[in-house]
Amino acid sequence: MSALALITGANGFVGSALVRQLLHRGHPVRALVRPGSDRRNLAQLDTDLIEGDLTDAASLQRAVRGCAYLFHVAADYRLWVPDPERMYRTNVDGTCNLLRAAADAGVTRMVYTSSVATLGINPDRSPAAETTPVRPADMVGHYKRSKFLAEQAVQELAEQGLPVVIVNPAAPIGPRDIKPTPTGRIIVDALQGKIPAYVDTGLNVAHVDDIATGHLLAFDRGEIGRRYILGGENLSLQAILGMICEHAGMKPPRLRLPHNAIYPFAWLAEQWARISGKAPFATLDSVTMSKKFMYFSSTRAQQELGYNPRPARLAIADAVDWFRRNNYC
Repeated sequence: MSALALITGANGFVGSALVRQLLHRGHPVRALVRPGSDRRNLAQLDTDLIEGDLTDAASLQRAVRGCAYLFHVAADYRLWVPDPERMYRTNVDGTCNLLRAAADAGVTRMVYTSSVATLGINPDRSPAAETTPVRPADMVGHYKRSKFLAEQAVQELAEQGLPVVIVNPAAPIGPRDIKPTPTGRIIVDALQGKIPAYVDTGLNVAHVDDIATGHLLAFDRGEIGRRYILGGENLSLQAILGMICEHAGMKPPRLRLPHNAIYPFAWLAEQWARISGKAPFATLDSVTMSKKFMYFSSTRAQQELGYNPRPARLAIADAVDWFRRNNYC
């Protein structure tokens, strides 16, 4: 793969990890970033930087011009938004416009970054797979709904002949989480002593560099129109906090709170967010989602792509060390 590859969301957490791996392999990269966005993750990287926005069709046409490959990683990933319609324009309409523009420009291979948020969940807490049944009504919150609709649209485009493979990353953790992401925020808050208690929930967490490797494996070996979970290890929130605190030399929280006890605080946080314009520390949707254990299996990616994620403990250690080195806590 020596031809030019376009990466959207290249300055983000997963996107910048993918940029680094492509450059390490000697592949030229064009990095699409929004005007005014934080570009620290691309500092000193040899990329063809181009500005654009998923809601600006003309900028997408400019970005794909001359590219042979596309990794569409960018998305509006927020659990609370004052303007939900913009999230749908970005995640659904923007994705369709980008992939169509790429096809018109002669792009021959595409990887679309979806999310495990679009997948079904097993009520018995057993790991879900790509084929686990799911309904639109299962999508809690605008982010999940927008990604669900976007993935459906991408599958339809694949059926129409677009050469696109879909990957569904789990919760990424590791270095360069500059925002940080919601999962990274858990780590930072734990390191700052802001999590005195926990709720009974669970996540599948994976090192961001393993997820980036999974994108390249999907590019090399993935079947058109097929989706692949790029996960790591299924862990309860209690276990995740325990690993964070163990590596940091801290005492983990021992108090478990019932989910319903958090709803009033989440409601108040959302009301204050509407006044202040700042994202709330908790949302009603996030509390609702925390009642489910987001456990997944990467068996398909392991068997068909050769995906091999490292243990979660190592990913958590890398994240803790990076946040500390960069004065997040």
